[in-house]
Amino acid sequence: MKLSGERTMGAPTAPVEGGGGAGAGATYPVRTDEDLITVRHAVRAATVETGFGLVDQTRVVTAASELARNAYIHGGGGTVTIEFPRNAGRRGVRLTVRDEGPGIPDLEAALADGFTTGSGLGHGLGGARRLMHEFEVHTEAGRGTTISVTRWNTQ
Repeated sequence: MKLSGERTMGAPTAPVEGGGGAGAGATYPVRTDEDLITVRHAVRAATVETGFGLVDQTRVVTAASELARNAYIHGGGGTVTIEFPRNAGRRGVRLTVRDEGPGIPDLEAALADGFTTGSGLGHGLGGARRLMHEFEVHTEAGRGTTISVTRWNTQ
């Protein structure tokens, strides 16, 4: 896990549909409740395309749902990019969730179980981190947050 006090990735890209090959992906807007549903379906399709079993499909879709919802609710909207990395013969699904919201003032607290800024259960960021193999956060007060997570197909 990598954590950063400042944002190191660029601003959200315009919504673009992309192809599915190795490394190629697609970016989806996260600005409405319907966008959250679209992201869930796209992530599910990506995990199927990558050959994940049902349990791992559910892990990735759950993490995507938590992160996209955070970008929508707390970040004022953003984007989710789905990519298909390869490493040592393994295929994976990488999600990059970006927003230009207020940033996360206390990242360590936000990653702790039970932390919530609303009426949720407080499992969002910490839960997403546990569901994925790789987890990286870049956040800066007043400049937004970018979270990149990857799960590798180990089958």
